Amino acid sequence: MAFECLRSEIIYRGRAFTIRRDEVRLPDGRTTNLDIVEHHGSVVIVPIDPEGNLIFVRQYRHAAGLSLLELPAGVIEPGESPLECAQREIREETGYAAGKLERVGQFYLAPGYSTEYMVVFVAEDLHSAPLNADADEFLQVERMSLTAALDWAASGKMPDAKSLAALYLASPRLKSIKR
Repeated sequence: MAFECLRSEIIYRGRAFTIRRDEVRLPDGRTTNLDIVEHHGSVVIVPIDPEGNLIFVRQYRHAAGLSLLELPAGVIEPGESPLECAQREIREETGYAAGKLERVGQFYLAPGYSTEYMVVFVAEDLHSAPLNADADEFLQVERMSLTAALDWAASGKMPDAKSLAALYLASPRLKSIKR
């Protein structure tokens, strides 16, 4: 017997996500309720400047109660492809456009309770082309060498899961840049 969804109901509809409750029959025949965050998907970008530094953004994350150093990222808008989203988000968050965007991987952010699927891009050949940031975003751009970024990640100073996963997925591509 497999898992079987018996019933779904929408609990909450928000700007960024929807929460649904599924009644699920388990393989042993029992039933349980699972709360699922429905998400449109998102992108995370690993921007490399001409000097070989990675570009991060620092922003306050209310749920964590901290300002975190993260790679630029954002939600895919309805009708937008992951590539189009990455092109828009890098401009909004860093002020740069990428002459080259290469898709290097993808992953579920938290598959135990969310449908959010993130696509990772490496961005190169950057040039100034700012777009206005979202009204609720207050970002500070920070550059870091690849070596320093990997050291931060390994030492636990970068507690953002999407940034850690993106660095890992981009690492074969990043080996060719200056450290």
